Amino acid sequence: MSDAHNTLPLDGVTVVDLTRVLAGPICTQTLADLGARVIKVEQPGVGDDSRAIGPFIDGASAYFMSVNRNKESIALDLKAEGDRQTFESLLAGADVVVENYRPGTMEKLGYGWEALHQRFPQLIMVSISGFGQTGPYREKPAYDMVVQAMSGMMSVTGSADSGPCRVGVSIGDLGAGLYAVIGTQSALIRRARTGQGERVDVSMLDCQVALLENPIARLGATGSVPGPIGSRHPSMAPFDVYAGQDGWFVIAVGSDGLFKRLCELLELPELAADARFVSNAERCRHQAELKELLEQRLRLQPRAHWLRIFSDNGVPTGEYHSVAEVVEHPQIAARGMIASVQAPNGSALRVAANPLTAHNGLSVVRRNPPVLDGDRQRILEDFVPAPSQP
Repeated sequence: MSDAHNTLPLDGVTVVDLTRVLAGPICTQTLADLGARVIKVEQPGVGDDSRAIGPFIDGASAYFMSVNRNKESIALDLKAEGDRQTFESLLAGADVVVENYRPGTMEKLGYGWEALHQRFPQLIMVSISGFGQTGPYREKPAYDMVVQAMSGMMSVTGSADSGPCRVGVSIGDLGAGLYAVIGTQSALIRRARTGQGERVDVSMLDCQVALLENPIARLGATGSVPGPIGSRHPSMAPFDVYAGQDGWFVIAVGSDGLFKRLCELLELPELAADARFVSNAERCRHQAELKELLEQRLRLQPRAHWLRIFSDNGVPTGEYHSVAEVVEHPQIAARGMIASVQAPNGSALRVAANPLTAHNGLSVVRRNPPVLDGDRQRILEDFVPAPSQP
């Protein structure tokens, strides 16, 4: 393999990372996975807040370890003059600074966008916050749960009788972090043309609204307010989780032709001719009756039987998995989607890899999650000028 093929897309890009907990760290970890040098600036003594969030492996936070690989750490107090000088040396040598403080905090520290752009015109500043840098909510604090609730995401999650239901992962943080990656790379491309850095303003709430693709369109098209509908699709049927003889699996039928094929494979041709099910629109109206009739047949055989028949005949289907089953799945292994990082004492932790880099032949883990301030000497040597000799 040539050197060009061994070069990751963001090799040569330096990122100063002021972020903590999840939205910011998932952004900077993704940039690091793609080849950027990420220098994590942490609070002296305590570091990233997530270092204190469990579960723990021999005292090391698995939460922190899952979103901070491929980074270096230096501890700096941005209110102390000596540390501010070091920080400004980092900024002078960086391409991007990423922060997820509440709006106004960077200005109070003297590192707001206007001040930074004047001193470091090529520097890109990425700011991730609950509600963005503008608007009446800009200074309010937010966590994942807050923006999931406010965005309407919780209103379409769960079932009709479950009440408000949070998505099972922190999609408010993850969505913002990944949109921040897109914004960062877009700003790098524009800077290559203009020579100028820019401010990338990412709001967690904005990102959740952007992810409400189908519910917003349905509201506009029908005038009815979408609500929680469990696992099924609002506009296609059968498109749901179904019970076989020994467990759950999914069937995802997106056309009338596929539905006819499904009925043939189930030896239920009468369903394809039933007036309640002859079109997708009718199947959606009668989805509860259709599911009951399908499961009467599906429960007669184990799910492996149906998965084989449907897959062999072009009907989209898949197993329902627990997390324990996912991390051992041969398809996941073949794509390199489970990586391993090490705690400071050498204990290993399995984590999700990066889907953009997992199967390119290079290890996604080039550096284990950093010890607090563990890279100080190397960073100072690389960024802080040596004092001139008298």
